[in-house]
Amino acid sequence: MNRLLSHSCIVGLILAGTANATDEPIPGTVDDSHINNIISHAEGPDTNVILDLGWDSKYISEGRSNLDKGGIYWATAAVQIDDLTLFTTVGRGDSQYYIEWNMGLEYGFELGDKLSAALGYQRIESYGDERCGDNELFATLEYTGITWLTPSLSYTYSTEAAGYFVEASLHSEWPVSDRLTLTPYVTQAFDFQYVTEAHNGPNHFQFGVEAQYQLANRLVLSGHLSRTLAQEDIKQENPDAKGSLNNTYAGLHLTFSF
Repeated sequence: MNRLLSHSCIVGLILAGTANATDEPIPGTVDDSHINNIISHAEGPDTNVILDLGWDSKYISEGRSNLDKGGIYWATAAVQIDDLTLFTTVGRGDSQYYIEWNMGLEYGFELGDKLSAALGYQRIESYGDERCGDNELFATLEYTGITWLTPSLSYTYSTEAAGYFVEASLHSEWPVSDRLTLTPYVTQAFDFQYVTEAHNGPNHFQFGVEAQYQLANRLVLSGHLSRTLAQEDIKQENPDAKGSLNNTYAGLHLTFSF
């Protein structure tokens, strides 16, 4: 089984994490489902509580399928106080025994009128064929100066692996109606001893589309369809693979904030 300690656990799960009191859909953050992307630092009350329930057809992180069969359920609780967010996420396999806990904090801030950033830490504990744990430090950078295209960069460092993982992404939000927003995205990922030690460089390319629909004030239904294409890091890790190393998966999430 692949390494299960990544915090890439929820693909676009909280697209309206800091929904305000209006009926407008809140733009989300699409990426390789890293936990540091689950909270969008939107304007709103000084304190927000976010609850999310979701399911992914596969557990994909770092371009790899982490479970031998089936998908995974997710539940997240987060509290955002001004720019500081505290979160806890638990995942459970739907077809095999696997449980993962992610607990941490994130601090978001502005570097300029059109440049936002965040720094965070999380502890990961997983229970499956064996018990594992890890500490991760992460950072994100996002440019918002282009109305129809948002570039972003994320960095994750694992103390257990003594390596880091980098993702460069482009997202484009398209309002279909007052309540429905579609967001196609592309992500290029690089592994530097975060997952494997044998090769550093291109890990995988990912693309997909996310949709969010505001069911009611502060209640949002979101979904995604994603595809990963294995690159050199994954191919060298699996030289004898007989099947495709690419993955297609989907997910649904229901998010409530107050």
